[in-house]
Amino acid sequence: MGIQIGTEYGGTACNFMTTILTIEEISKVDPAVAVFVEIQNTLINNVIKKLGTNEQKKTYLPQLASNMIGSFALTESTAGSDAFSLKTIATPDGSDFLLNGSKMWISSADIAGLFLVMANANPSAGYKGITCFLVDRTTPGLTIAIPEKKLGMRSSGTCMLTFDNVRVPKTAILGEYGKGYKIAAGFLNEGRIGIGAQMIGLAQGCFDATIPYLMERTQFGKPVFSFQGMQHQIATIATQIEAARMLVYNAARLVEAGEAFTMQAAMAKWYSADVAQQTCIKCIDWMGGVGFSQDFIQEKFYRDVKIGSIYEGTYNMQLNTIAKHLEKLYKQ
Repeated sequence: MGIQIGTEYGGTACNFMTTILTIEEISKVDPAVAVFVEIQNTLINNVIKKLGTNEQKKTYLPQLASNMIGSFALTESTAGSDAFSLKTIATPDGSDFLLNGSKMWISSADIAGLFLVMANANPSAGYKGITCFLVDRTTPGLTIAIPEKKLGMRSSGTCMLTFDNVRVPKTAILGEYGKGYKIAAGFLNEGRIGIGAQMIGLAQGCFDATIPYLMERTQFGKPVFSFQGMQHQIATIATQIEAARMLVYNAARLVEAGEAFTMQAAMAKWYSADVAQQTCIKCIDWMGGVGFSQDFIQEKFYRDVKIGSIYEGTYNMQLNTIAKHLEKLYKQ
């Protein structure tokens, strides 16, 4: 949980690619567990590490590297893809701020000890009033609802948060006042690479669980895998998974090189989620009737995979991002 946190704070001081590989590997077994790792490392830890004050780093990074889960509280009922239309406000009150509003679909909220909360501290300035606040779980006025009942990713708790005059000091501001929109836009781009890693891990896990069955299962006196029609489908999916993996790894490489990566992150997230869905569908088809049962893990991967086209940027938002960057590129 502290892959990129420095050793001085109890982390392992590894790089972004290590985070991506870890997410991928865990996702081969349970992508819902990988959500904790993805959010913790690509969002929570990275934001505090890069933008936190020395005091904030000393307070939170050792805990996040050892015994605390962090949660990123951005989405609201009217602020999903339009992330900057936040209604949660932060009103100045002496040396403090009072947070009021609500958040929805907040991953890890059921067990998080720390929340990075996006609230508008100057609504008249529009999105340029959005500010990020560090809010401890035990802060009075913060209510965490019971986890939502979801199609998949069930071991990752997703909850609604309510803020009722939640008092936080000005020292709880993470980064600059009024610059929270840059945190949401910038760090979510790295998070999308993490989701891409989750999706390719999920796809590979489902694929790996299916192929041995096809080699053992016989029809017409031959293994199902041996039929050319099956082999062509299997080879296609295997190639698509590898192509998605290369998109994810390339985006991670650009991050580490300090180069522009927003378009590549969008490509990696969009394509990986799409390939993962197609992989799960095909694997269930190849399994036949048993693939539709809960006796095999394919149905769990199938339920888990659907969120990949929704969270941390929907399909259409990724395509919009890609098109926007292509337009800018070809206008030069």
